[in-house]
Amino acid sequence: MYVVNPLVESCPASVIEAEHACVGISPFNGYFTPERINELAAWAVRTFPSCHFFVPDGPSVYTLEALGYSPSKARSKARRQGCYVYNKIHKALAELGVPDPGALILDSAALEHNPEYQRQLAHGEQLYRVDEEFRSACLQASHWVLDRKLPDGQRPSPEQLAKAVRYFLAELPLFAGTTGIVGRRASVFVYHQRVAFLERFYRRELSWKPAAGQGFLVVTPVGELVSATAS
Repeated sequence: MYVVNPLVESCPASVIEAEHACVGISPFNGYFTPERINELAAWAVRTFPSCHFFVPDGPSVYTLEALGYSPSKARSKARRQGCYVYNKIHKALAELGVPDPGALILDSAALEHNPEYQRQLAHGEQLYRVDEEFRSACLQASHWVLDRKLPDGQRPSPEQLAKAVRYFLAELPLFAGTTGIVGRRASVFVYHQRVAFLERFYRRELSWKPAAGQGFLVVTPVGELVSATAS
């Protein structure tokens, strides 16, 4: 059983009953065990008329490089872990009787040929280049991610942040407009943590704002509530 809440108070209550959910599955996050993926798949399939699962496998390269991996090692590690997560999601959906599980997985291979995703990605990258407030907010979000992965007492350098932020920029189109990417009138992105950037984003405080009909749900198992809001 899950506790389900809109990310911010201004999100309409109706997002909980949206016609579509996009569940984020992070490749290198220990939270997403095979058992958790099975549970989330079952919950999404039974709760929403339609759903997809977002796996940022390719962009994981940027985080790995920021942590010190060589480009070739980072690509190999990201590809291997991405395949592992893809297969776990595919298996979970197949066991639920979903006819074409692969069609519901939005990995880098699928998004590479999605015009709306590519349009939004280019928009976010352009804003990062020209909008100082937006760039600062993105870097703060990446700082929060890296800070949790680096050894105790070590802080991310500007060079590390410049690499890691590309992962975050690759995720943003799914937060901003999954509706257009998958062709739905209303959609919610589903994740188990709160992130300060996304709270600002969904309060429409930044220059890039979520599309009409786009929401965000924080979905956590009962008894395992995660209070990981970035400061």
